[in-house]
Amino acid sequence: MAWFTLYLLNLLWVMAGTSTHTRSSCSVPPAQKDLVNGLQVLMESSVTHSAYPNPSVLIAMNLAGAYNLEAQKLLTYKLMASDTADLTIGQLALTIMALTSSCRDTGNKVSILQRQMEKWAPSSPNAEASSFYGPSLAVLALCQKNPETTLPIAARFAKTLLANSSPFNIDTGAMATLALTCMYNKIPVGSEEGYRTLFGQVLKDTVESISMRIKDSGIIGNIYSTGLAMQALSVTPEQPNKEWNCKRTMDTILNEIKQGKFHNPMSIAQVLPSLKGKTYLDVPHVSCSPDHEVQPTLPNSPSPPSAANITVIYTINNQLRGVELLFNVTINVSVKSGSVLLVVLEEAQRKSPTFKFETTMTSWGLVISSINNIAENVNHKTYWQFLSGKTPLNEGVADYIPFNHEHITANFTQY
Repeated sequence: MAWFTLYLLNLLWVMAGTSTHTRSSCSVPPAQKDLVNGLQVLMESSVTHSAYPNPSVLIAMNLAGAYNLEAQKLLTYKLMASDTADLTIGQLALTIMALTSSCRDTGNKVSILQRQMEKWAPSSPNAEASSFYGPSLAVLALCQKNPETTLPIAARFAKTLLANSSPFNIDTGAMATLALTCMYNKIPVGSEEGYRTLFGQVLKDTVESISMRIKDSGIIGNIYSTGLAMQALSVTPEQPNKEWNCKRTMDTILNEIKQGKFHNPMSIAQVLPSLKGKTYLDVPHVSCSPDHEVQPTLPNSPSPPSAANITVIYTINNQLRGVELLFNVTINVSVKSGSVLLVVLEEAQRKSPTFKFETTMTSWGLVISSINNIAENVNHKTYWQFLSGKTPLNEGVADYIPFNHEHITANFTQY
């Protein structure tokens, strides 16, 4: 009888369509709200006509309540125009969630994502935990659109997570928790009870692993993984054995913001929802303003002439011993001035198959996971590091803008 009561409460929650509420009572103190609002303004200022459209930023804007409405409209329209063929599973899922939070029709994007997830399988039985981040986003996006058709996809995903034995990744664990919490709360009436048991088991294991990474300061993993982990711990139906002191975490994060630790738009987008008392489970419940159909205002001044081309010198290098293929190859790439580094990589790949690369969606956006068939490996502690000359880049490939005649090197590196 107790189970049936709980089941009815969950069902009523789904039918009511109410937004999620954090289980912990921690929130930003009134005296610190200006600090958080300033962080949001900084994030919104990253949205420009030339910038790569970041769906995570739009989700954060909509959950928090956008200040810059022009930036909100511009980013929404850029994402609406995005070509799904160019997107990874994670990018497509984020785009769907961003458009959903903007009260926009997602068109055929949901059906495309569903087909992709029906075919999805990890690269190996012990695939790196980070490779589950994009599929976690996909399960969450599909759950918010149609939990009934997502049920078999989510069940297969959950079983794969249970079977995986690679080192735990907090960002992936947090996103998987959000995705499976959505499914746990929206299991359709009449479904087998085994689904609830399965999702509950994975959630229990995952939040337990997250709680093991809570430091005495309240930081969960590191300061940049804490935002997503806060979302996960605040909504999961399976609580960890170790009690989480949300207020301590909030106080420490606010102190880190004061010290200027959050300046990258992606890092802000990850932490802002928790600071505003929201999670990604609130995406379907955002209330849009009546004028959300208005297109962004175009500049009154004449359009500037097309940007001139620049040349970027691009080198891919692997000299690590024990790796099968060693190489050091350079190519000159011509792109429009103002293009992000990702465009340089795409042009190099178009010119030569040697420069073929693959990307993985992470909590920090796209990262390059493989070049010339040499892939990063967390067990071997290897990854692709990008440098300008001899200086490591402090921005990702979707954010960094190379200058004319700059020498960019992708170096396969061990940490």
